[in-house]
Amino acid sequence: MTTHFDDKGKIFTQVVSKKPVPVILRTSQNTLYGILHVRPTERIIDELNSSLQFVAITDARILNEAGETLYTTGFITVNKEHIIWVIPEEEIQDQAGQDQ
Repeated sequence: MTTHFDDKGKIFTQVVSKKPVPVILRTSQNTLYGILHVRPTERIIDELNSSLQFVAITDARILNEAGETLYTTGFITVNKEHIIWVIPEEEIQDQAGQDQ
């Protein structure tokens, strides 16, 4: 990491602050539960629309079609071209007992 100082001694670094957002992410083959990190002033869609090809997910659990856990990992990157949808866990509403 590079550190720069201005004439007054102020320190500048390349650290980017991000807030953790628990999400459920669906790819073409698997479902991931984990933490997506977004800048405090941005939304999940802003992170997905960035020019980077991959998004980072931490504390991830990857499930197969049957809902069985295939892997758990502290870090995984996901190619955005394979993402079908992303839901913030706080947006999930319990549908138990409701008519469909």
